[in-house]
Amino acid sequence: MRQVLSLHGSTALLTRANPLAKSAAVVFITAVLALSIDWVSASTALLGELALFRLAGLTLRLLWQRGWPLILAAAGGGWSTAVLSADSGRILLDAGIWSISQGSLELGLGFMLRGLAIALAATLLMSCTDPTDLANALAQKARLPHRFVLGTLAAMRLVGLMAEEWQTIGMARRARGIGSHGSPLQRLRAMLGQSYGLLVQAVRRASRLAVTMEARGFGGARRSWARESTFSRLDVWVVLGGALIAAAALAAAVAAGTWHPVLA
Repeated sequence: MRQVLSLHGSTALLTRANPLAKSAAVVFITAVLALSIDWVSASTALLGELALFRLAGLTLRLLWQRGWPLILAAAGGGWSTAVLSADSGRILLDAGIWSISQGSLELGLGFMLRGLAIALAATLLMSCTDPTDLANALAQKARLPHRFVLGTLAAMRLVGLMAEEWQTIGMARRARGIGSHGSPLQRLRAMLGQSYGLLVQAVRRASRLAVTMEARGFGGARRSWARESTFSRLDVWVVLGGALIAAAALAAAVAAGTWHPVLA
């Protein structure tokens, strides 16, 4: 998880854009994806996002490393939607207890591609955005309360620590013979116990961090900034790029006749 929030000295073009501009572009794309569940608009948005890979300094390998839980969740959601949806059109597969028709397959494919497109947009944003720059933009440009911004920054910085804490707790429990053997039910109970231990550690760490930040004057009425958050011509192109991908996805779905609003 630490890799998701670390730029590793990247000099990619999108890393130089203002975080608010990149967030606005992601909002445009996800808004269109949230309006319809057809596969044409989702695949168009997905192709547009893949075209931004080089601009964000990413590769397919890095995408898998940073977003594999979301990718697997989208694939599983698409499969379950195709299997559990009501049959419509020609039956493609009939396994007795469940079947897949042409309509349910298109619905499952649209659900999967939409999930992948949303996950990819979030991964692109997090991979090319420094948490400190995001906090500066939220406080200086969006004028959000300082305490909320600093709390968000602290939470983002602690994500990587929580991943390491999970591994540490797991190794400590296995050294005591917990979770390393037994039936699947026993392993499940051990994992739940490990999750509870991580929750306790997270609450303790957050409490200490809150007290420390309060003691050092964070969230005060007046403060200075080590880095000024500014907008440039690049930010305009980033926002326009997100709007262009969203418009292309919408136009492609309408032209193909697959546009299917969620609330319809």
